[in-house]
Amino acid sequence: MNLVTRLVKEEEGQALTEYGLIIGLVAVICIAAIGAMGSQISGLFNRIAAKLASAGI
Repeated sequence: MNLVTRLVKEEEGQALTEYGLIIGLVAVICIAAIGAMGSQISGLFNRIAAKLASAGI
């Protein structure tokens, strides 16, 4: 706990916490976007795979 307390009091710890929150928010947005567009992305990959298969690749 001493390390956590020291980091919270120092500006470097505050910046680290802010970066952690930003990274967490970006991760949540990415997961939500992938979840919302999952079927569209799956369909795209299926169409690409079908075209590659028909081309003999």
